[in-house]
Amino acid sequence: MAEPFEVNDDTWQELVLDSDTPVMVDFWAEWCGPCKMIAPAVHDMAVDFDGQLKVAKLDVDSSPNTAMQYGVRSIPALIFFKDGQPVDQIIGAVPKGALKKKVESVIGS
Repeated sequence: MAEPFEVNDDTWQELVLDSDTPVMVDFWAEWCGPCKMIAPAVHDMAVDFDGQLKVAKLDVDSSPNTAMQYGVRSIPALIFFKDGQPVDQIIGAVPKGALKKKVESVIGS
C-alpha cells in the first residue's frame, strides 16, 4: 500500500523532480490546522492512485528553500509535478472530492 513520503530540500531533486511518475507535494507545517484537516484526504490519494501518483509531504518549517522556490506563501498548498515541472496546484483545504478530481485531471493529461 502506498503512503505519503517525506521530502526535504536535500531530497527534492531526486524524489520529486526526477520522478517518472506524477508527484503531488503537500506543503504543510505541524502548527497548521487546515493542513491537519486535509491530511486524511492527502493520504487517501496516495492509496487510491498507487502506481499512478506519488504523494510527498514537505514541512515548510524544516525545508523553507523549496517552499520559497515555488512561491508557497500560504499552506496547505498542494503542487502537482510532472516531468520535473509544476503543472497544477491547490491552495487551502479542499474537500476530498475536489482533490480527487484535480488528481484525475493531472494524471489523465
